[in-house]
Amino acid sequence: MLSSTVENYLKAILRLSEEGEPDAPVPAGKIAEALAVTPGTITTMMKQLKRDGWIEYIPRKGVHLTESGRRSALQVLRRHRLTELFLVEVLHLDWAHVHEEAEVLEHVLSDRLVERIDEMLGRPAVDPHGDPIPDAQGRMREDATRRLDECSAGDYVLKRVGRDDAEFLNWLREAGLKPGAEFRLLRREPLAGVIELEIQGRALRVGELASAVLWVEGKAI
Repeated sequence: MLSSTVENYLKAILRLSEEGEPDAPVPAGKIAEALAVTPGTITTMMKQLKRDGWIEYIPRKGVHLTESGRRSALQVLRRHRLTELFLVEVLHLDWAHVHEEAEVLEHVLSDRLVERIDEMLGRPAVDPHGDPIPDAQGRMREDATRRLDECSAGDYVLKRVGRDDAEFLNWLREAGLKPGAEFRLLRREPLAGVIELEIQGRALRVGELASAVLWVEGKAI
């Protein structure tokens, strides 16, 4: 059984690879930032992960998960995202606060319990934040979304939120921006660094940092 530390590293590498360019190595600096650890700690851990066969390291570029590393990372991600959904749908916890709980529970749930949760929830495709949930074979649905900051004026649906801190998720909820929310992108204001939306008949200005982690589907008009 993997340690929780190794599982956290593999999951972080997988998530960062999903957010980056296809097949691009994940820079060590991004892993350090995601896990809030020092460069020295990252160097030591990357050596261990490579030695144990979980990653491939490309000097001065970054890392790739090996086949076994990706398989293990998908198992952790599945436990995490199913746990988040269970906490929201069954225990009625706030979506802004389930990430921290799932970070703990993902390391202790048995495969049997995870399978029962999946069955109980109806084999869901996404978690409360719109992130795809791997199935028991490690497969995830295709994601055809785009980042909001890459879109032009048009009608869109919010599909996925790429940040999990409670303050940001609370702001999204108050703004009416949860997965499934429909809105119109009215205009971009590059000099001001904001995007103006219309949602539920009211105007909403979204900054660069927020728009870069909101993934949408829709079309320009």
